[in-house]
Amino acid sequence: MNISINVSRWTTLLVAAVFATACSIDPYTGEEKTSNTAKGAGWGALGGAVLGAAVSSKSDRKKGALQGAVAGAAAGGGYGYYMDRQEAKLRARLEGTGVGVERVGDTIKLIMPGNITFDTGSSAIKGGFTDVLDSVVLVAKEFDKTLMQINGYTDSTGSFQTNQSLSEQRAGSVGRYFMNQGVAASRIRTTGYGPRDPVADNSTASGREQNRRVEIEMLPTQ
Repeated sequence: MNISINVSRWTTLLVAAVFATACSIDPYTGEEKTSNTAKGAGWGALGGAVLGAAVSSKSDRKKGALQGAVAGAAAGGGYGYYMDRQEAKLRARLEGTGVGVERVGDTIKLIMPGNITFDTGSSAIKGGFTDVLDSVVLVAKEFDKTLMQINGYTDSTGSFQTNQSLSEQRAGSVGRYFMNQGVAASRIRTTGYGPRDPVADNSTASGREQNRRVEIEMLPTQ
């Protein structure tokens, strides 16, 4: 059965206001972007308004929609706000290190290319790479409700099995480093993907260097 609901003018204005506050400046690109906090709150407000109106009596639908919008905005913005703050801290600490920071929904991905992570054919962390990892550790300890999925990759040089084992060892090396610095083991997962999912052309030296990488996905626990 379809239910037709007219969300009140005030609820519509509330949702619009939440989305309107979503804009911020990306410190890496200088471009305006939409805050995931505000997007989550906006969609939460809209969903809450519809649900609040649907479960209220006909005479109270306007009130129910407004109450639902407020509650939905708070719930929808929760994960986004937590990850927005974490993203901002990571971008500030990792700026200029060569680490890429990407955001997809509530997931933050750190892309660490081969020139700063490991020597060719090795799973021993480079000395200069520890400063980068220490920066991630500081943020990870502050935002302790985040899981860390560590993925290792190689270029296509050599046998598949050798590369698969090397990628697993590299992911494991980063995971152990985090644990040794006090990040709980229960928050850390490691996976090796070998030469799969290349991000650049393996026929060039610079492309192979980009493919020899570690990616860390920061994920909310709930």
